[in-house]
Amino acid sequence: MIQAGIIGGAGYTAGELIRLLVHHSKVEINFVFSTSNAGNKISDVHQDLIDSLELSFTDTINSNVDVLFLCLGHGNSRKFLDNNSFSSTTKIIDLGNDFRLEKDQIFQEKKFVYGLPELQKEAIKNAKHIANPGCFATAIQLALLPLANANLLTRDVHVNAVTGATGAGTSLSATTHFTWRDNNFSYYKPFTHQHLGEINQSIKILQNDFDAEIVFMPNRGDFSRGIFATAYTNFDGTLEEAKKLYNDFYKDAKFTFVSNNEIHLKQVVNTNKCLIHLHKHEGKLLITSIIDNLLKGASGQAVQNMNLLFGFDETEGLNLKATYF
Repeated sequence: MIQAGIIGGAGYTAGELIRLLVHHSKVEINFVFSTSNAGNKISDVHQDLIDSLELSFTDTINSNVDVLFLCLGHGNSRKFLDNNSFSSTTKIIDLGNDFRLEKDQIFQEKKFVYGLPELQKEAIKNAKHIANPGCFATAIQLALLPLANANLLTRDVHVNAVTGATGAGTSLSATTHFTWRDNNFSYYKPFTHQHLGEINQSIKILQNDFDAEIVFMPNRGDFSRGIFATAYTNFDGTLEEAKKLYNDFYKDAKFTFVSNNEIHLKQVVNTNKCLIHLHKHEGKLLITSIIDNLLKGASGQAVQNMNLLFGFDETEGLNLKATYF
């Protein structure tokens, strides 16, 4: 059994991570760090874990754990690692955005590998430190990478994506209250969302000459979890040619699937899956991509990366079933 530590244990992604690791056959949770909840039982905060985990939150760390998950607010992982040291054998998976971009991936002689398994599986297997992708970035990249791999992203890509309320985290703001979210819909950060940097970076790994624009409109939905993304761009081939591109690209992917049927969020919520559907209209290809923002968009993908780092079966602990009703 490998020993795991979690930093920042009270939020949504940490809660999902704890739920996954509690049932992982090859992992034991060694500690869950939270200064604001130190001494409180974890099951008092993540209340569904009653009778599943007897641990309490702690404000001390074990520097010798095998794997460390950073579930901190964006910008705080670097600060935490500045102030805390871990064994040279400890592998680190950061769920924040501190190390996703190339300019940030070297930190105190630590090299962070961008952890999108469908793009960099072999690099992940040989890494020590992983920058877990963002939730919107995961859904959008998985929609576009097969086209980039074939050098077919030659025009602007227009993306519209809707995320559930958990995408905003547990901190309260004017737009996270139930009275604001309920029966409501809005956009935010139009054209400037922070995930665009990592999306463009990944596309250029496969299509180095990509110089078009990804025009991204993020939206808030009035549901709890999930991302529904649609992207469209010029495509000269047939629908069958597009399907072949996507099926070939994802033929070895454990969690990404191309569906011949139109897709909807309930197919992926509470799973680590990404489902993709293609539709051709005249000279445009429409790609629909759906994920659970807390699982494939965060904690599920982090466990998937951990499995790759330690040579476990990639699906270990992630055989989750969608809940339709």
